[in-house]
Amino acid sequence: MSERRSPNGCRAASGAPDQWSGAPEICVIAALYYGSARLGLLQQLVRGQVIPLWPPSGIAVASLLLRGPRVWPGIALGAFLVNISLGPSLPAVLAIAAGNTLAPVCSYLLLRRTGFRAELDRLRDALALIFLGAFTGMLVSATTGSGTLALAGVLRPGDFWPTWSVWWTGGAMGVLVVTPVLLVLRSAHRPRNARTSRWAEALLLVATTGVVGFLVTGHTPLLFLGFPLLIWAAFRFQLAGAAPCALAVSTFAIIAGAERSGPFAGHDLLTKMITLQAFNGSAALTALLLAAVVSERSQNQREIAWAVGQLAALAARIAAGDHRPALPHADEEKANGEKAAGDGRTRQRPSPHL
Repeated sequence: MSERRSPNGCRAASGAPDQWSGAPEICVIAALYYGSARLGLLQQLVRGQVIPLWPPSGIAVASLLLRGPRVWPGIALGAFLVNISLGPSLPAVLAIAAGNTLAPVCSYLLLRRTGFRAELDRLRDALALIFLGAFTGMLVSATTGSGTLALAGVLRPGDFWPTWSVWWTGGAMGVLVVTPVLLVLRSAHRPRNARTSRWAEALLLVATTGVVGFLVTGHTPLLFLGFPLLIWAAFRFQLAGAAPCALAVSTFAIIAGAERSGPFAGHDLLTKMITLQAFNGSAALTALLLAAVVSERSQNQREIAWAVGQLAALAARIAAGDHRPALPHADEEKANGEKAAGDGRTRQRPSPHL
């Protein structure tokens, strides 16, 4: 309830809870941002601030999509706490934190303008998240961060573009891999009336993913084994299976790249980064697009089945000699809406019989 003062200066209701109701939420988002950043920095590649997968960008975009723009202070606080121990100076830290905050906000605004739905059950939603939320929005943080490090004298002139490319792809991969998982967790629930075979298939997918991860992080170049898993998860479990599977496959690839094992053995940093980011991008695109296509196809099938059922019911009524309107409930809803609008006028409904 909002707090208002009456004309005589008295308080009509308590408004202090509304002022501070978002503070715990902002603190939680800041803690998640900071914790995921410290975890991601374990695979640092360039000056301790640029990594191939930046999870905080995915957490920030998901927080804005789920909780709205009011949580941006939590993103800014988390970005500042992460960079305060890494930045060369306080102005540079503030600039980098501002870029890390503006990037997910720009992604959120772009997605909102396209009518993005957090369910990711349409192909247009997957394409919007890929090209607007990830690739376009993360240009802000990459440009701001790399430019700040260059102006501060931390980067040599020849290191700007390599740093920028790794910064940009790291942020984009964070959105592509982490954001869908958080959107899935938002609506996660125990499936009702699920068959035992369905649970067995899910457990088999998890076990197979673990085996593939063990093989990928070994010395054998078997990175391509991740794609059959993504196809299996997308076709059988849609986004609920494809998003976690893509996160697991990308994590295994990053571990293999950091340990220089498998296909990353014997290559320099640039070649390793190109291979790693190409694989992560392909895995994320495969998982999201396939899951969205399968979900959209299932939705279309349900709508077709509903329409066929309506037509069958209408044909049955006509064959039985019942010539009432095909959708009587629509008239009732219209009448109820007119009544709720306060029309006040008495409307005569036509006879349902011809």
